[in-house]
Order: sequence, then C-alpha cells, then structure tokens
Amino acid sequence: MKLTLLANLLLATLPLAAQAIEPGPSSPQQQQTEHWLQLQLSGQMASSTPQKATPAERENAMQRLMDSYKHAIPEYYEQKQGGNSAGGGSK
Repeated sequence: MKLTLLANLLLATLPLAAQAIEPGPSSPQQQQTEHWLQLQLSGQMASSTPQKATPAERENAMQRLMDSYKHAIPEYYEQKQGGNSAGGGSK
C-alpha cells in the first residue's frame, strides 16, 4: 500500500520536474531554420505570380496518390528487401 502510494505521488509530481527550453535559438542552425520558417509563415518572399497546376498535372498527382494505395504495408520492414545504408550503424 505504501509503495503504491509513493509511486503514485512520484508520478504525480513528474510533470513539475520538466523544464522548458529557454526561448530563442540555441544554435546558428536552429536560428536559420526558424528564420526560414518565419519567412514561409509571413509570405514575405512569396512569388507575386500565382502558380497553378494544369488539369493534367493535377490528374497525374491524383493518380500517383491512388497508385500508392495499391502496395500493401508489410508487417515488418527488413533491410534485405531494400538497399544498403552507408550509415555508421553496427552490424
């Protein structure tokens, strides 16, 4: 009983121990990413020329989407079915 009560008490106080990230970018890369996201959000660098897809382009995009549903999702992904990875993982 005491152990359960103690465990529940610790779990209840766990969110209080979480600390927020300080505001502002923490690295030059993050600062650049935030700048690009802000430009995208504000639309400052948006083209003044509207870009519309032709009916043929829209049809091709829809066909690609519909064709993607023809492939079954495998229960497991196995590396031997795909290519090789040049990553530094262990073998």
